[in-house]
Amino acid sequence: MSDFIVGLTGGIGSGKTTVADLFSELDVDVIDADIVARELVAKDSPALLLISENFGSDFIQANGQLNRALLRKQIFSNDNDKLWLNNLLHPLIRDQLLLQTKKSSSPYCLLVAPLLIENKLTALVNRVLVVDVEENTQINRTTARDSNSKEQVQAIMNSQVSRVVRQEHADDLLNNDNCSLGKLRMLVAKLHQRYLLKAQA
Repeated sequence: MSDFIVGLTGGIGSGKTTVADLFSELDVDVIDADIVARELVAKDSPALLLISENFGSDFIQANGQLNRALLRKQIFSNDNDKLWLNNLLHPLIRDQLLLQTKKSSSPYCLLVAPLLIENKLTALVNRVLVVDVEENTQINRTTARDSNSKEQVQAIMNSQVSRVVRQEHADDLLNNDNCSLGKLRMLVAKLHQRYLLKAQA
């Protein structure tokens, strides 16, 4: 079990996945809240059944998988639906994250959660690492990556805490605005050494 947990977060398009992958290359166990959330609503799962009962069968595709695009559209246009979904999934995600951190065998583990601050998951971690970029960078990267409109990306950003709030919660801030992969790898290696020392202490 890893007794030292680093929470990794950042806004949409900040490069969290790339940073997490670099830690993984250093044999750090990475626990990803998004992957946990996806597994919880897999085909035939109890959570998926409840979603279907609440929102209707249209939200399940012909192959039995969740229609993510439709659900995303629904919850971003209806606060009550968003609240219902959060109340269903967040306790399940939290339990699963705790379970996976207990199974971790690296000196410390990384808990990757886009909504680490919003969902008060900071209580589960010893240190918060924020991948930080300008808001324009977030919009440009995400529209290029996901074929989302600028308005859609802005709506997602508005649903997350502001950049300033993330910075206030950060124990470590990793600026990824104009960062080459080589430089990013070097910054992650430095943080890795720092976390190894903290984990030993």
